[in-house]
Amino acid sequence: MLQNIRDNSQGWIAKTIIGIIVMLLALTGFDAIFNAASNSRNAAEVNGEEISLDELNQAMNMQRRQLAQQLGGNFDPSMLDDKLVRESSLRALIDRALLLQGARDADFAFSEAALDQMILQTPEFAVDGVFNAARFDQVIQQMGYTRLQFRELLKQEMLIGQLRAGISGSGFVTDEQIEAFARLEQQTRDFATMTVPAETAAVDVSNDEAREYFEKNTDRFRSPEQVVLEYLELNKESFFDQVEVSEEDIKDLYQQRIANLAEQRRAAHILIETDGSDNATAKEKIDEVAKRLASGEDFSALAKELSQDPGSANEGGDLGFAGPGVYDPAFEEALYGLEEGQVSAPVRSDFGWHLIKLLGVQSPEIPTLESLKPELVRELKAQQVEQRFVEASKQLEDTAFESSDLLQPAQELGLSVQTTEAFGREGGAGVAANRQVIQAAFSDEVLVDGANSGVIELDPDTVVAVRVKEHLQPEVLPFDAVKDDIIAQLKSSKAAEQALAKGEQLIATLSDGGQVEQQWQPVEAASRSQEGVEPAVLQQVFRMPKPEASDKPSYGSVRLSDGDFVVVRLSGVSEPKAELSEEDKQNYRRFLASRSGQQDFAAYRQMLHENAEIETF
Repeated sequence: MLQNIRDNSQGWIAKTIIGIIVMLLALTGFDAIFNAASNSRNAAEVNGEEISLDELNQAMNMQRRQLAQQLGGNFDPSMLDDKLVRESSLRALIDRALLLQGARDADFAFSEAALDQMILQTPEFAVDGVFNAARFDQVIQQMGYTRLQFRELLKQEMLIGQLRAGISGSGFVTDEQIEAFARLEQQTRDFATMTVPAETAAVDVSNDEAREYFEKNTDRFRSPEQVVLEYLELNKESFFDQVEVSEEDIKDLYQQRIANLAEQRRAAHILIETDGSDNATAKEKIDEVAKRLASGEDFSALAKELSQDPGSANEGGDLGFAGPGVYDPAFEEALYGLEEGQVSAPVRSDFGWHLIKLLGVQSPEIPTLESLKPELVRELKAQQVEQRFVEASKQLEDTAFESSDLLQPAQELGLSVQTTEAFGREGGAGVAANRQVIQAAFSDEVLVDGANSGVIELDPDTVVAVRVKEHLQPEVLPFDAVKDDIIAQLKSSKAAEQALAKGEQLIATLSDGGQVEQQWQPVEAASRSQEGVEPAVLQQVFRMPKPEASDKPSYGSVRLSDGDFVVVRLSGVSEPKAELSEEDKQNYRRFLASRSGQQDFAAYRQMLHENAEIETF
């Protein structure tokens, strides 16, 4: 349990477990990475350790789903370039493999007891604030994991987290570095701006100029190459009305379901650790605690005083509710032999000697057959539907390959031939937004040879086959259709050029000591986060050199995105005179040390890559 103390002493652990749970909850339905089907091909080898194609495909799927979750329901991950997603996912897998190897080589470890406590204290596995084994099983099953598989994944993430924390936490800075950084960070600047607007209203562009630009740049004004597709869509949902299930099957599944509802037991314990060589001393201590309990002392008070499990001692030894399979076998056997309120005799486990008290028992609520019937019916139907969907998908694949159009497969499968709107290589709406559909539509086989595509999976429940109905070649757009856009573009360009010329003339005049008529907009004692100042202007202000003297300001300029030209006059730079408070010093020290630690970790990762033998396939 000393390892437990070390494991739980870092704040990153709690953040990491929550991050893993949130990430994995977004990936409901993809296959478990530890149960990947056997595949003789690999995506890469890292120091002799294989990364399979299945792992790579799962990582690519993960990346797409994470983006979909982060960017909202209107975002279609299939629009991502598959090559870029593959490269990014493979880099991440290689990086993960190297970090795991580095953590193991450095003898980092994460104890099983700490892992137990981490799972027990994870909010996503709790019901009404208390760990619930049924909820735990439900969540990880949705992810596609067994308990052992989830624990292994979690352990790997904890190892990488320990390695990162160990290196990042070693960063340090000197007082001189803190003071130098604070002087720059707290520096203020006095400046003024003069804006030369890009006045498009004052610029004239004739039709002849617009036409000349059009004729010189006709390639910029072409309609995109487009296609119109015909397609057949096969959806798994449509098969549910075609299958039936018996009442007997429903009742059998109901009995299986309620049989899996486990009793929950709330345990508390007092732990005396052993180091293997001092078992007798630990046994004497636990026997002494048992005597004190027998004499009437309070279990909770003794746990707070004597228990060597830091995860539960402060709670009076309370471990919360849990079902079978969570605790050490010897611990669990003793717990399930107790009556409520009873305390066990000393129990030996891999972690030491325990006294266990049963605080409460929760019997599961048994739902009625009628309440579960819709869910059970769908589950039973799903087994038949899956088989029918696979068979129909294979039939669609075969008939689409053999047919010269989509009419025959449509008739055989009872489907309707649908048509998309015209779309280009960037995609369109509906099925035309799917990257695989776009790639198939513009492939030589479908576009040039006029063949039907193979079956394309839009999502796990939907597949399509497509063919090109119409191929629209790029054409030069008529001048009248683009004239207004060309005139607006030329006006903006001319106005920006005029503003630039006028602004540069102003700077030349000012640098020679001359005067100008335009009014300055002064800003005094501006900080790096000054509000009310255009970010590009503020950035330029803090890039400019300090004026040589108070009567010799520095001049600079910024061109804004709308074409306006801003002249900047820097008249003064002030640095803080007051000494830093201890609180400020600590804040800067933490920030700089963290940044230094992150740089150290990045350098360590780079070193791993440089020294590794990595082969990609």
